[in-house]
Amino acid sequence: MGRPALEVADIFRAHGPAWRDAQRGHFSLGQMKVMSAIELCRSAALGGHVLRCGGCGTDQLAYNSCRNRHCPKCQSSAAKRWLDARQADLLPVEYYHVVFTLPAPIADIAYQNKSVVYGLLFDTAAEVLQTIAADPKHLGARIAATLVLHTWGSALTHHPHVHGIVPGGGLTPDGKRWVACRPGFFLSVRVLSRLFRRRFLEELLRAHQAGKLKFFGEHTALADALAFKAWLAPLRKCEWVVYAKRPFAGPQAVLAYLSRYTHRVAISNSRLLAMDERGVTFRWKDYRVKDITRGKTRHKTMTLTPQEFMRRFLLHVLPGGFHRIRHYGLLANGSRKQALAKVRDLLMSPAPVQAAVTADPAGDDAATATSPKTHHFVCHHCGHPLTVLLTLARGQAIRAPPPCAGGP
Repeated sequence: MGRPALEVADIFRAHGPAWRDAQRGHFSLGQMKVMSAIELCRSAALGGHVLRCGGCGTDQLAYNSCRNRHCPKCQSSAAKRWLDARQADLLPVEYYHVVFTLPAPIADIAYQNKSVVYGLLFDTAAEVLQTIAADPKHLGARIAATLVLHTWGSALTHHPHVHGIVPGGGLTPDGKRWVACRPGFFLSVRVLSRLFRRRFLEELLRAHQAGKLKFFGEHTALADALAFKAWLAPLRKCEWVVYAKRPFAGPQAVLAYLSRYTHRVAISNSRLLAMDERGVTFRWKDYRVKDITRGKTRHKTMTLTPQEFMRRFLLHVLPGGFHRIRHYGLLANGSRKQALAKVRDLLMSPAPVQAAVTADPAGDDAATATSPKTHHFVCHHCGHPLTVLLTLARGQAIRAPPPCAGGP
């Protein structure tokens, strides 16, 4: 696949220096590092390596990637490695897709308290799934779940929600039997929504009482305990969006879905259409349009000023060390291997064969390429292994945005 005509990096390089100077003090060091990483990704500044194909004999020059998890160019290789590891976790059962979304008022304070509120979103969604599934009235079993955090809407707005990928069944409390859910139906979304609303608000109030929440700007008054309780009151009565999609068409469809969702960033380069005097134009999907048979379409274009585009993109920078993919229940890291082995014994199903991994010349560092623990790079022309002929040294590690042209 060729390089897109327009990339997020091009927008940052063209308009980032002036915008950073104008917004000095109004965005975080983490956001500055993300901008810098994206600007330098797969450029000579990060070094690289010269490769030669053992089949067709062609030489290739590949610059190193920044490997930042917010970079649109670095997610393909990371997703492949992650998915290859997840193949061993697949079970021969139906899989379901459940989504938990935070209401807009909570999304507003979530931006000011990302670690706390996003963490509550993860833990509450997982707790609700496991609690309802364990109830004999619903399933009566211990389930597995993989949750993936997304913080954006299609128009780059702040819209925190988690996607849950859940096998359609679980182990009985004694671990001696696999209980499958009804075909085509996992758990009642109405029950999930009510419990999710109650438990999240309880934990959010507890976090406020413990002094874990910070408020700025128009939300400063919420620091007061009485004001915060009054602010929460309407949220106890409104509907919280929890929905479940139809089951996937087999475990391989789960992998295909995960490959699109696990390592997604706020916007991919393929959605960018133009950068000109009007601003930055990109494709987006309007989910409010439901009837596409009457000449309406969800797929639209939007034009933002470069400054607004960059602001929206940086809304979705996660706190350092925050995990956006988490596993619960039977897939919890401490007991995954034993739990899955038990399930496969009950289902009389062998473990899937893990596929071989091939490296992307443009997505891995030369040091990784020469490591005996990884597979060889593969030529995109003929499929033969590539040999590293020369390693190009990189400059300093990314710490802050590159200096402006003509600056000190």
